[in-house]
Parts: sequence; C-alpha cells; structure tokens
Amino acid sequence: MEKNYKRTLVTCALPYANGPVHIGHLAGVYVPADIYVRYLRMRGKEVLYVCGSDEHGVPITIKARAQGVSPQDIVDKYNRIIKDSFSGLGINFDVYSRTTSKVHHDIASGFFKKLYDEGKFITRESEQFYDDEAKTFLADRYIVGTCPKCGNPNAYGDQCEKCGSTLSPEELIDPRSALSGSAPRKVKTKHWYLPLDKYEPWLRDWILENHKEWKTNVYGQCKSWLDGHLQPRAVSRDLDWGIPVPVEGAEGKVLYVWFDAPIGYISNSKELLPNSWEKWWKDSDTRLVHFIGKDNIVFHCIVFPSMLKAHGDYVLPDNVPANEFLNLEGDKISTSRNWAVWLQDYLQDFPGQEDVLRYVLCANAPETKDNDFTWKDFQQRNNSELVAIFGNFVNRAVVLTQKWFGGKVPGDLKPEAIDRETLSQIPVCRANLEKYLETFHFREALKEAMNMARIGNKYISDTEPWAVAKTDLDRAASILHTCLQICADLAIAFEPFLPFSAEKLRDILRVGIEAGKDFRRGDADGFGDTENCYGPMDGRARHTESCGELRDPMYRLILKWDDLGSESLLPAGHELGEPALLFSKIDDSVVDAQVAKLNATKAANEAAAKAAAAKEVEPQKEEVTFDDFGRMDIRTATVLEAVKVPKTDKLLKLTIDIGIDRRVIVSGIAEYYSPDDMVGKQICILANLKPRTIKGIESQGMILMAKQGDGSMRFITPEEAVCNGAMVG
Repeated sequence: MEKNYKRTLVTCALPYANGPVHIGHLAGVYVPADIYVRYLRMRGKEVLYVCGSDEHGVPITIKARAQGVSPQDIVDKYNRIIKDSFSGLGINFDVYSRTTSKVHHDIASGFFKKLYDEGKFITRESEQFYDDEAKTFLADRYIVGTCPKCGNPNAYGDQCEKCGSTLSPEELIDPRSALSGSAPRKVKTKHWYLPLDKYEPWLRDWILENHKEWKTNVYGQCKSWLDGHLQPRAVSRDLDWGIPVPVEGAEGKVLYVWFDAPIGYISNSKELLPNSWEKWWKDSDTRLVHFIGKDNIVFHCIVFPSMLKAHGDYVLPDNVPANEFLNLEGDKISTSRNWAVWLQDYLQDFPGQEDVLRYVLCANAPETKDNDFTWKDFQQRNNSELVAIFGNFVNRAVVLTQKWFGGKVPGDLKPEAIDRETLSQIPVCRANLEKYLETFHFREALKEAMNMARIGNKYISDTEPWAVAKTDLDRAASILHTCLQICADLAIAFEPFLPFSAEKLRDILRVGIEAGKDFRRGDADGFGDTENCYGPMDGRARHTESCGELRDPMYRLILKWDDLGSESLLPAGHELGEPALLFSKIDDSVVDAQVAKLNATKAANEAAAKAAAAKEVEPQKEEVTFDDFGRMDIRTATVLEAVKVPKTDKLLKLTIDIGIDRRVIVSGIAEYYSPDDMVGKQICILANLKPRTIKGIESQGMILMAKQGDGSMRFITPEEAVCNGAMVG
C-alpha cells in the first residue's frame, strides 16, 4: 500500500557550471520537474523545490585554464547565467545555490568524515599518471595521445572525440600531459572507495523488489548495473579544485565530484532552512523525488542511495523519474559542437513566448525513448495547436461576450443537452490529467489539458454563437456561458504547464489562482540565504522576491485545482477583462532564421573537422623493399641562387650545388619561402629523379620537404653542415 507522505522534497539534477542550459536539459529534467511541483502546490501539498550549480570537477578547470581565468571565475559566470535563464522560463526553485558555498563545503566534509570515522570506506593504492613539470597528478582529460583505434594523435585519456571510442590513459599511444606536453610517469597514490559491492544485496531488494513502479528505463538500467555486479567506487581524487578530503594524509586530494555533487541537495536545503532542513531529509514522512536525465540514473538510484544508507540518517529516494535524451534536428545535442538551442538565446530571440518552448518540450518529452526537437515542429505545434485551438477558442469566447453581453458572463438562459454533455467531458479529462501527472507521464498529461481546449473549440464551432445571437440571444448566452466555464477550466489545467499563458488567461477572466501555501511562513529560522532563495511559487510565472500566502491578490474570485471540472466556475454577471491574444503565429522567416543558425554551426563544425584532419599525420604509404630505397640517390646540396618563376605564385627556380655538378630545380615552395630565404640554405634532394620541364624550365631533381600538420612545408636539412653531394641513406 502506497504511503501517504506529509511533504514532498523535489530535487533537480545540479546543472554543471561550465556552460549555459540548453533544451536537452530542459526537456529531460527541469520542465517536467517544474510541472510536477506546480501541480502538487495547486493540490495544497507541502513541497520543497531544490536545485543549484555543480561547480567542481576537471572540465571546469580545463575551461578556466583555456580562458586564462580561475575556476571560480568560470562557475560564478555560469551560476548567474543558469539561474537567470531558469527564472526567465518560469522555473523558480525555492533555493538555487551552489556547491562552492561554505554551507555545502561543511555538509559534504561532514558527510565524508562520518563515513570515514565509521569505517564505511576502503582504501586502495593505484598508479596514476603524474606530470613532473607541472607537479600534479593528471586527470584523464589532462592526458592526450594517439588513439589506438583510429590513429587520432589528439585523443583524450577518457575518449577519442574523432571516433567516439571510450578510452583509458593506459590505452593511449605515446601519452603526454596536456599541461606541459611532457611524457607523464606512473606514480602510486592512495584513495578512498565506497564499497558498492557490499550494498548490492540491499539495493537488489530495495529497487528490484520494492520499486517496481519506477519507470521502465530507470528500473531496467538499475537491473543491468546490479546484474553486472557492483565494484568499489573512488570517492576522492588528486586535484586542486574541489572540497579537500578532511582527513590526515590527504593533502592534494579532493572529494570526487560524483560524491560531492548530490550532497548539494542537502546543503542547499540547509542553506535555505538552516534550523528546519532536517525534517525534509531525515523525517520518514518526507517523500524524496529526484528529477534527472538518463545519464545520471546510476548516481541517483545506486550510488547516492548507497551513500545515504551508509550514513544512516537520511530518507531514501521514493522515485527517480529520469527521462531519455532529446536530439536536435535529427542529431545528438552537443555542447562541444555548439549543436544546441540555448535557453538564454531562446529567451532573447522569442520574448513573450516562453510557454511555447515549455509546451513543445513537454509535448516531445523523451519519457520512454530519445526524441527529436525540430524548428518546423516547434512552429507547427504553436500555430496549429496553441494558436488555432487553445488561443482561438478563448479569443472567440471572450470577444463574443464583449460584443453581445458587455464583457460580463451571461446567464445560462437557454441550456440544451449539448452544453451539459460538453461540460461532462471535462471531469474525465481532469481524472486522466491527475493520473498522468502523479505517475510522471507529463506528455500524456499535457494531451489531456489540450483535450479540454479541443472540447471547447469543437463546441464553439459546432454551436456557432456568432450566428445564433442574430436570432436567439438567450441561446447564445447559454453557449457563451458554457464556453467561459471551459476557459476557467483551462486557466486551472494549464497552470502547471504554461504559467505565463495561464496568468494571461486569468487576467482576461479577472480571476486569481490558489496554488497552495508557503510552508516556510512562520518558520522559526526564517528563509536562510535570500540571495539564493527564489521566493515562493505562487502559481504565477513572474519571479517573486517576497514570501507569503500563495494566491493571486488581484481578484476576488479565486480558482482552485479542486474547482477544475465544476460547471459554474464563473458566475453570471462576473466582469471579464479586455480580450487579448494568448498566442501569436510564428512565421516561416522566424524558424528559417533559427535553422540557418544551426546550418551555420554545422558548416563551422565541418570546416573545423576538415582543419583538424589536415593537421593529422598522413598515413603510412605501402611498404617498399630495401632495393626500392637503394635506387633513390638522395644527396645534400646548397642553394646558390633563387628566383621566382614568372607568371606563377608558388614556383621558385633554384640553382644548386650538389657536389658533382650544379643544376636547376623548380620547386613549388614560394608560398613558404622567399628567394632571399633560400640562398645559402643546405638542403636534401632526390638527385636521380628523371628530369621534367616545368614552365619551360628543365628541373633536374626534387627537393625533400616535410609536410607539417597545418599543411605547410619545411625543408629537411642536415643538423650540421656537411659537404655538398654527401649521400643520405
């Protein structure tokens, strides 16, 4: 039997603070979580909504080094960008903090120390790469070398970005440090490990037996990990950016980011509620729900629960509704290739259309498999669904009410069966809507909300009040009365999904919304760090700075979730506001510009790939015998004279002394060397190459050159001066 919890703690995966948020993040984690939290609050549930930036780890140090700034500079920049972008889309957490905060450092250190003191870790010595010049151990990403699978000379110690192979530093050919360029050496180092294998029996029972209700993709991935048997996992690493391991003998070591980051949920809660956070994390009446992407399933379903179990004081996740990945225009979203739609760019390019993105991402949510976002689908869903169905229905109902009844809700003066039959469909939609929301099927839930709009749009088209009013105003009154009740239903049903549009609709209807109460009001400890506190979720899209009761104070008529499906939400005589369009059409030119932007990105990526390929060492030619080589007469020579060949850009005419004679060679090196550079230079030539005529000049031999990775040519010259005509072999 499912437990009836007193409160729900909702966490969202901490976005990594080395870049902005894109639509893949939104569809996978943040939009579904925001819908769920808004819904729970409208049902009057006590909810804490927690997130923050993940600000430690190697990628941040790599970015900082590349930009010549400190890691703190990087995380400060992206913490603000991410936080503001979320707020711009109406995603306002109760707290959005960061893992570089003092509160987090204290909580994470204390968490580690407790497990350490209780003997929950094991220690192991291993050999890791060390850079003597930089005087530091090297993370896998700081080691580069030749990929053993494709020959890419610039593969990383964890992955080859050319062929996509997952690697280890030991597999690289001729590994070198990305910091100094020197060859690293193996040095012994000690680390602490969480023995996940000891928790495997408990995890099998807790997940596979007691959480069969988890989404299929989550349950299946957990089962796969458990069936493969768990191994101890390091909780520390050698790095200078992170939370220092708080034990003796751990100098130069920090908490591994996967251990550090999920503790951020706890520390952020404490930062907001310093005196009452424990009821959210240690009271069995709290339901903990993690919203994450599929790449984080193992950490939130196996690793973090094992950490919490080892600690012993914390509640465990009740559900982890992870989504799959969202692709973009048929290709995998990639931050390194800039193949993404960034939230901050969307908010700038589509002002006032925040809900269109929320709608499309929810409608295409990758809940059971990877899904695809395309700009044409974005346009189609806006124009054919939001504008033509939802917006069209509301606008016609309100405009006709203004025209025929002075903007006041008319009475139900001449009802017919079709009115009651239409309204009777709304409670059915509500029941389905609630079922899908409570089981984390947000795409299906959105369909049910849109079904209400479709019902209203079909009803007004079938009854044609604009025509009826010409001969039977009382009947038109009943039709519009019914339409306006459905409009009020839509203002409730779409609040979790489209908060900006729901607010606009409420303003048109001149009604407020009750979305729960601020559980923190009157809390003995206040609200913690106000800089990281978004303020309460009041059901409205606007960012709020103050805390208070969660209702819209502008109108006397307040709607509640429990009103959804009632037949008399708006009483006769209730005065409406001015009509306004909820949504506007998106023209072809708008989406064409976005597609062009992506095409430019693709072209730039292809050009970069070609440039990178040009820098690679050319593959070895087919084998030759020693006799083949022996037939080549390679000799040293000195350039005596050099002039440009007329009417050419690349050719130089060189007169050279090869010891046995003087001869002329025509060579295409003018783009790399001027004639003045050549005189007196000692070079190597192939002396017995059959002469050929080039631009009317007989060329007797060929200069030996080395082609650089960037395509430029360099002479092969003796290290020390030698006599002309010396044979090379």
